[in-house]
Amino acid sequence: MTVPLVVVDGANVVGSVPDGWWRDRAGAAVRLRDALAPVLATGLPDLAAPIEIALVVEGKARNIEQSGNGITVVRSEGSGDDTIAELVRDSAPGRRVVVITADRGLRDRVTAFGAEVRGPTSVPRR
Repeated sequence: MTVPLVVVDGANVVGSVPDGWWRDRAGAAVRLRDALAPVLATGLPDLAAPIEIALVVEGKARNIEQSGNGITVVRSEGSGDDTIAELVRDSAPGRRVVVITADRGLRDRVTAFGAEVRGPTSVPRR
């Protein structure tokens, strides 16, 4: 059995809550990274643990640290959407991949590779 991969569109999920994230993009990405850690053990609705989580960050949030909490931080050198699409495309055949985003264009790209898509409210953000 292969552990499912959850790919989180960091910029999109952080931007889905108007809590002042724009004043400290890196800090908002760190808070998201840390809020995702418990999901490794609990899973998501209709997606039982264990799971692997890749948090894709870009721009001013790109340089956040790996925390050692189990969340893999993937730093996008360019477009976060391109990096997410590549992660989905390059995942193991038959592996369940869930992308967390509200971006319609990205939804279309990743579902073409067989990924499922869920909205930002499906993961904790604090």
